[in-house]
Amino acid sequence: MIKVSSLINLLKKNNNKFFTGVPDSVLKELSYSLQKKSKKNHIIATNEGAAVSIGIGHYLSTKSIPCIYMQNSGLSNAMNPLISIAHEKVYSIPLILIIGWRGSPRLKDEPQHNVKGKITEHILKLLNIKYTIIRNNRDLKKFDRQIKIAKKNNSIVACLIEQGTFEKTIKIDKNYFYKLDKEIFLKTLLQTLKKNTKIISSTGYNSRELMYLRDKFKIKKTSNFYMVGGMGHAASVALGYSLSNKKETLCIDGDGSLLMHLGAIKTAGSFANKNFKYILLNNNSHDSVGGQNTHANEVNFEKLSKSLGFKKFYSIKNDINLKNNIQKFLKESKLSFLEVKVSNSKIKNLPRPADLIKIKKLFMR
Repeated sequence: MIKVSSLINLLKKNNNKFFTGVPDSVLKELSYSLQKKSKKNHIIATNEGAAVSIGIGHYLSTKSIPCIYMQNSGLSNAMNPLISIAHEKVYSIPLILIIGWRGSPRLKDEPQHNVKGKITEHILKLLNIKYTIIRNNRDLKKFDRQIKIAKKNNSIVACLIEQGTFEKTIKIDKNYFYKLDKEIFLKTLLQTLKKNTKIISSTGYNSRELMYLRDKFKIKKTSNFYMVGGMGHAASVALGYSLSNKKETLCIDGDGSLLMHLGAIKTAGSFANKNFKYILLNNNSHDSVGGQNTHANEVNFEKLSKSLGFKKFYSIKNDINLKNNIQKFLKESKLSFLEVKVSNSKIKNLPRPADLIKIKKLFMR
């Protein structure tokens, strides 16, 4: 194990003082520490491709190599600018990638992470990115040498960090930006929905909370597809389903997920049928990976949704007349968008969806 401060100090010693990235559960000590101590030189990006691009812009402006952090699942989002702009055979722009390695072959993890974990090293090798697996302070010295090579050759280097590598020396305090209890809203929603409604819910706590509440209160009238991965793609999956099916289709999304691939909402606004409805659970945070700020509180979602093609906008921010307000939204005949300003999750040890093939078959039945 290492202290997160040891990694940050190593990077700053090499004059790598600018950080951008997407929060990750493996790297939450890193992003939280940066958020507290390096606000001027730390940007939480909406997606990993954007983070790489921000880093490229920083280098072009300052000649200083940026540090870009992400979960290994986010390498897919980062590939485009890594290959088509930063690659040594294109513009040869030096970058330092800090990658949380979910699904490392040494550790037990969830199915979606195991798939990406097994191919993470292969991806880096295909991109000709030199990397170090950091597990202790000796590995930091190896990474230090790679950083110096990156400076010399204008190349991209990376480090892989497994779950549990960072010592838990930082107390992470979640910011409860809004007051409406998320579980109260979800429970009321599930009890109010029509029988056979199809729910597609985004990755992270949203899907896990829905599954937990359905089981706890034995609410079986809906059919759920839990997005265990693919952050930012729930709206597109729901749209694709609703276009080929007349059943009521509800997308339950999070603010970090929506902002990651905002273009999906425009596609829904242009092509969705009446059976498609969109609910944004906005807690202004990346809740499941440490509670870092998404800045979603700065967005006027009424103006945004209407400009992207939604005809009606609804907002819920407290539990006053909660069931009636949910019913008004669900009865709306025009394409509608509901923003619910909720608190961070308060349920501890949330279960994860298991037997994913069974979940798929039940949803498609």
